[in-house]
Amino acid sequence: MSAAAAEETSRPARPAGTPRQAPSIDLAALIADPDTRILVCCGSGGVGKTTTSAALAMAAAEAGRRVVVLTIDPARRLAQSLGLGELDNEPRQVVVPGASGELHAMMLDMKRTFDDIVVSHSTPERAEQILANPFYQTLSSSFSGTQEYMAMEKLGQLRATDTWDLIVVDTPPSRSALDFLDAPNRMSRFLDGTMIRVLTAPARAGGRAGFKFASAGFMIFTRIISKVLGGQLLRDISAFVSALDTMFGGFRERATATYELLRRPGTYFVVVATPEPDALREASYFVDRLSSEGMPLAGLVLNRTHPPASTRLSATRAEAAAEAAAEEQDGAAVLAAGALRVHADRMTLAAREQRLADRFTSAHPEVGMRAVPAAAGDVHDLDGLRVMAEALTGPDGDTPTGVPRTRVLPARRG
Repeated sequence: MSAAAAEETSRPARPAGTPRQAPSIDLAALIADPDTRILVCCGSGGVGKTTTSAALAMAAAEAGRRVVVLTIDPARRLAQSLGLGELDNEPRQVVVPGASGELHAMMLDMKRTFDDIVVSHSTPERAEQILANPFYQTLSSSFSGTQEYMAMEKLGQLRATDTWDLIVVDTPPSRSALDFLDAPNRMSRFLDGTMIRVLTAPARAGGRAGFKFASAGFMIFTRIISKVLGGQLLRDISAFVSALDTMFGGFRERATATYELLRRPGTYFVVVATPEPDALREASYFVDRLSSEGMPLAGLVLNRTHPPASTRLSATRAEAAAEAAAEEQDGAAVLAAGALRVHADRMTLAAREQRLADRFTSAHPEVGMRAVPAAAGDVHDLDGLRVMAEALTGPDGDTPTGVPRTRVLPARRG
């Protein structure tokens, strides 16, 4: 029997009904480690990925690292919380008083990133043709999957410069948290699609005979497709793919390279969720996908939890005490009854959130967790980010109630 198996056998069995305990995550050590170069925050929409990304980037800057946080969220909340009027497609430095490192922030401009790729990977004449093409203008601003792919492109660009000690990526808001990982393959499928191959056939064929053959097939194709798309759109697409033909290999190579970058040592994923069934279900799917793709997972941030001010008084006892106090006629007793009911409600909510967290941990016992309390309001300045950064990176047991940061409520005893 191996030492690990012997240790496992010697452990006392978990009492029936006792939830499995989630491992803790040392995010402070992770972001301070010079070997950590990319941190990707992902999860479903509306769970606080942008704020989590900014808070971790700020903590890394305070730990002495040169950091850039790339947000894909078009809202201005991040710029406001960082004290900037606006963010654009180039990194802008954020003044963080007392930080020994540097914090820079940027917001992905999908179309500008695509334009930059076209300009840098083609001749000026070819670039002008592509940028002026109506189909390209639609593709670069609203085509499904373009935002996710451009986020990957920008990540690859930032990493290639070797300017940054750490790059923190706030993944795009989307209906599915898996879209970010699917972006390179989706772009490759688009470039390899039947329609693209037929439209580029004349350019690829070469020679008079090849051109005649390709043209014959192209004419048959156009008669069918023009009835569906319309003649003008078809001409725009044909002109676009002909101009872009020489860039196809570069798109595919960069997509593959960036995808592999996410699997290398030094890259970590942080899945962000709220204690809600849908958000944790999406987080569960993402954890499974990361595992199947061999990508390194740092753990789960359970954001916007509602731990009570004290855990010594259960919801049941608080409700009973509130009923007893309400029978008194003086104002102090009525006030006490109200406070007890608020506490009971908070304990009930915390218990619900803990049950959901325990359900996730039972399905993914190897995934570390960090519970982050909900802020009193929106995070709109550096002080608010610093409070969240402390919740993300502070010592595991250093909380007002002493409950480890892996949990919302104390673990039940068997």
